[in-house]
Amino acid sequence: MAAMNPVREALTSGTFTYMVELVASAKTAEDQVVEMAAGFMQIPEIAAGSVTSFAGGSAGHDPIRIGSAMHARGLTPNIHLTCVGRDRLNIARALEELKTVGIENVFAITGDFPKGSKETAETLYDLDSVQLVEFIKEFRERSGFPFYISAAVSPFKYTEADCAYQYLKLEKKIAAGADYAITQLGFDSRKFRELKRYLAERGLRTPVFGNVYILPLRAAEKFSKGEPPGCWASKELVEQIRAEVDASTDKGLVARMERAARMVAIVRGLGYAGAYIGGDHQAERIRWIIKRSEVLAPQWEELAAELEWGPKGGFYFFEGAKHKPEPPTFWHRVADVVEPANTPRILRGALTGVLRLIDKSPAAARALESAELAFKKPVFGCQACGNCVLGLMEYVCPMTCPKNLRNGPCGGTFNGQCEVIPEQACVWVKVYERAQSANRVDELKTYIPQRDRSLQGTSSYINYFLDRDSRPEHPQPLIQISGT
Repeated sequence: MAAMNPVREALTSGTFTYMVELVASAKTAEDQVVEMAAGFMQIPEIAAGSVTSFAGGSAGHDPIRIGSAMHARGLTPNIHLTCVGRDRLNIARALEELKTVGIENVFAITGDFPKGSKETAETLYDLDSVQLVEFIKEFRERSGFPFYISAAVSPFKYTEADCAYQYLKLEKKIAAGADYAITQLGFDSRKFRELKRYLAERGLRTPVFGNVYILPLRAAEKFSKGEPPGCWASKELVEQIRAEVDASTDKGLVARMERAARMVAIVRGLGYAGAYIGGDHQAERIRWIIKRSEVLAPQWEELAAELEWGPKGGFYFFEGAKHKPEPPTFWHRVADVVEPANTPRILRGALTGVLRLIDKSPAAARALESAELAFKKPVFGCQACGNCVLGLMEYVCPMTCPKNLRNGPCGGTFNGQCEVIPEQACVWVKVYERAQSANRVDELKTYIPQRDRSLQGTSSYINYFLDRDSRPEHPQPLIQISGT
């Protein structure tokens, strides 16, 4: 008989539950990390300890090794599996290792760009988080091992494109196989409410954990600057915490624990499936927060009205007018005409025949690729990946994203700016605004599979018409998993 998975049991039964984030920092010895997990997981309400990987872009202990040590002691881990520095073969090996140990819970995330890394996105990111969810789902189906997949979403985005794309991408993750979601960090009950409404209006009953962070002043100051990526705290909240620190002898400890307890009560009242608690590993503090939240539960609506730490003028999905973007340029109208997917059926056969002949001549194929790149690079930023999906991205090349993402922005965007290159606008802002102006935002929900890297530098027209590339209607198969 298979061992029970407390996370799955709680979410499928509708029991409000807890998960505590366990930061596997290199500054703490592995056995100490496991001991901390053993401490807080003695609390009956806690279903799992969630083991981080490259949190904030800093190297730490191997989460699978930490999780294996936890599992050996009868503790339930949730392993953060990022796309950073992993190709598909490496990810398959990690899943095989988790299967061998018997760990079911996997948190599929893109992962922060490593601090100080001299590597490029080309070497660091083979998949994005949506493709990773799809990969794990396929592994689950082929191996028969019941991986329980969580995915991240950040409702705490205060520009339209950032916010709307987070929700669009969550829909992609759910369609790809995510069993539940975990929010990123924020302290705004209106945004917690907004996410629940978004899912409800689309008939999506996917369970969601609300992220509750026990926030000290130093972390709050960093969060207000968008550091680490995906974390957010308003300047007003920072000032509130600074005042609490100045007015107390405990450096604001009781105040931040009370705030965390109130947040738990709020997310529970809003119908979240559980609370994902971070910022402290001390069992007694976590136990206090859980018990205090139960006392506060009847007051959750009143507390929600008080805990609205969003920026002034920030975007809320269901409030106010949407931004009206610029209309498509002449070149984008031209691109719609020359887009291979838009080729009339009557011409497809003839074009396929011509391109098959060109493909037989290496010199002719190279000439076609050169002509293609000469047009597409200056106009669309084309990087000649050979798996062109410009028509699905409103003619913004995904290879211009510093993480090479193909299904939407990462959670690290900050007011429309890129996580990796803060002075650069996130390329997905342009994708969203162009889709909005063309009235095809819903088309951004299309799942874009991972690219075939072997096609780099070849003609996307030849690859498309000869069915070599990887695209929604012709996805490249994931790595065959042996021994399953």
